[in-house]
Amino acid sequence: MDFALVLLLLVIMTALVFEFINGFHDTANSIATVVATKVLNPTQAVMLAAVMNLIGALAGTAVAKTISSGLIDTDVVNVSSQVLICALTGGIIWNLITWWRGLPSSSSHALIGGLCGAALAAADNNWHALIWSDIGENWTKNAGLLWKVVIPMITSPMAGFLLGMLLMGLLMAVISSMNSAGGWLARISRPRWINAVFGKAQIASAAYMGFAHGTNDAQKTMGIIALALFGAQTAGTLDNLPDWLAFLHPGGGEKDIDTWIVFTCATVMAAGTAMGGWRIIKTLGHKMVKLHPINGFAAETSSATILTVAAHFGMPVSTTHSISTAIMGVGFAKNPRALKFSVIERIIWAWILTIPAAGGIAYGLVRLLVHYGVGI
Repeated sequence: MDFALVLLLLVIMTALVFEFINGFHDTANSIATVVATKVLNPTQAVMLAAVMNLIGALAGTAVAKTISSGLIDTDVVNVSSQVLICALTGGIIWNLITWWRGLPSSSSHALIGGLCGAALAAADNNWHALIWSDIGENWTKNAGLLWKVVIPMITSPMAGFLLGMLLMGLLMAVISSMNSAGGWLARISRPRWINAVFGKAQIASAAYMGFAHGTNDAQKTMGIIALALFGAQTAGTLDNLPDWLAFLHPGGGEKDIDTWIVFTCATVMAAGTAMGGWRIIKTLGHKMVKLHPINGFAAETSSATILTVAAHFGMPVSTTHSISTAIMGVGFAKNPRALKFSVIERIIWAWILTIPAAGGIAYGLVRLLVHYGVGI
């Protein structure tokens, strides 16, 4: 087995490690509310999320295609196995740092930052290696970092906050009207009944959240593996493969995601999910604002809707951003003074730093390889 093929297999293994870490890192974001409201215990919530992550990951590949072909111009820079290993390592290191600190940072943006930083270093600081903006026949077909990363990075937290606030406000208005109506409507609008009803409803919203997380996050690693295989095929690395590795031949171009990639990434992410991530659950579910089942339902439904819509349009949106801001919106609708702004400030700083931090680590790793004469 030649060295180039070994490197390719190492890329795939590193990508799956990232996917596993993504599972226990970002799953904490997706199940924090249902655990915090005590509707499900941690084990039940993790198992529900693992199953729904798996189903969601098998639901489409639009986000994977964005990662594999919509951010890096492979005509400008050679995205070799070494470059991809550095990109993934940058994302993994930043994910582990923020996980250890209990900060719900974005695995999506860590991966994107790592990919961009590594590609920029490999291109010897040629910024044309990054696809900034590519206008399509309509806005849904636009590609590049501006349309698929930067704009969604700004709008999805805003949408999460507004949708969470509006949905919570609507539910509060309905309950208030029921209470004012008197009779049996007033009786079922009491806290005991409301908690019982939304305790059941939150199981559905938590499942929806797990599904939405799978449709978006699991696909990012699929895109990295597809990009690696396309590059390896172009370089001739996949010529004369042994029979037991014949499945590595891409079924199409860099925009095509083979079935085995989809199933492998979905399964690994579900396994990572089963490991849980209680540090981040504590930050999201307990430290920002006190949650009841109705609040958790509103936050999960709002966040999952944003993730599902984004996945449909191939936007690698952050689960962290959408659920965190949805919780903030719900808390704001309850009582603006109930939000703990010191915790929110720490989370926002983690968001701001993620892309440059992961990108900087990956950039440094590539330059280190070049410095020591390792071919890129």
